[in-house]
Amino acid sequence: MSLTGGAFFATLIVLCILAVAATAVVAPRLPGPRAVAVLGRLLMVALCQLIAVAVVAVWINNSFGLYTSWSDLFGTNSGASLTTGPMAGPPIRSATFTRGPRGVLHTYVHGSASKLAGQVLVWTPPQYDQPAYRNTRFPVVTLLHGIPGSPESWIDAGGMPRAVQNLLAEGRVRPFILAIPTIDPGRVNTDCSDVGAIKTATWLAKDVPALMDQRFRTLPTARGRALLGLSTGGFCAVKLPLQYPHIFATGAAMSPDPLDGDPDALPDPALRALNSPQQIIRHSHPAVSLFLATTLQDHYSKPADIERFHRSARLPTKVSTLLLASGGHNFGTWQRMYATVLPWISARLAAASPPPR
Repeated sequence: MSLTGGAFFATLIVLCILAVAATAVVAPRLPGPRAVAVLGRLLMVALCQLIAVAVVAVWINNSFGLYTSWSDLFGTNSGASLTTGPMAGPPIRSATFTRGPRGVLHTYVHGSASKLAGQVLVWTPPQYDQPAYRNTRFPVVTLLHGIPGSPESWIDAGGMPRAVQNLLAEGRVRPFILAIPTIDPGRVNTDCSDVGAIKTATWLAKDVPALMDQRFRTLPTARGRALLGLSTGGFCAVKLPLQYPHIFATGAAMSPDPLDGDPDALPDPALRALNSPQQIIRHSHPAVSLFLATTLQDHYSKPADIERFHRSARLPTKVSTLLLASGGHNFGTWQRMYATVLPWISARLAAASPPPR
């Protein structure tokens, strides 16, 4: 049973209700000596509390995407993904894709530019495989997860690609491909920056687009690529278009990390300033469109931080913002933002090239 699946969460809730009911009925009637009966009641109460704590823990995990599988929780994932230097893996041209749940393709590749390797998930819209669109090229939206988190966070906790499918069916977005790479190859958080041998910015801005352009029918232009990130991934979705406007013309951030940068990720103040969206936007104004969203209740992604960034922007950089009245730093809030942010991205992407007549 999946750690993040609804079935596991529902099972825990049912067990919690049954345990409380059983304790209320059975505990007062436990037979035997008084000491044994008291010990039995204490154990039953402890069991109720343990299950209740498990319910809350699973709810928190599903909301934040902290652990995406049992192997992730217990630290038994493949050691190949835990290397902190240049990593092994098949080159992009030899990437092997396997199809998982919800039609999502999974691969693990080695980037020729960054020398890093990591997981990339891909979803193609229904039109991609339809005969009428066999020569059509599609734009790509790259989803950037938070830290802690993983590409599967978007699937298990974020409701992707179902959310895109629903908006497609409603005619609120045009068809696009989803790419979901790891943003911390080797589990090293660099705020999506190049730091020594860990060239995460190069991985995301060069290797992942190269994978998509070589293996799928994409629109290989800046207007054919957009970034959508949350939390740390949101920080990256703002930063990378400013640094690589020839690669990404559009970036959207939901509850981005503080835009001055994370001292834990980049202890060097000079390096942090070079990779801080707040600092970059003061001196650079590329022709990109950015969208930043948060809530009044998110104490980690503060509205004042986003407003300060907005005030510093100058044309041709275009910045849009969204402020929700309620919601915390979690997937429940971010899924509420989809209805606004995904159509916003779709409207700024180049449309899929028309199918042949």
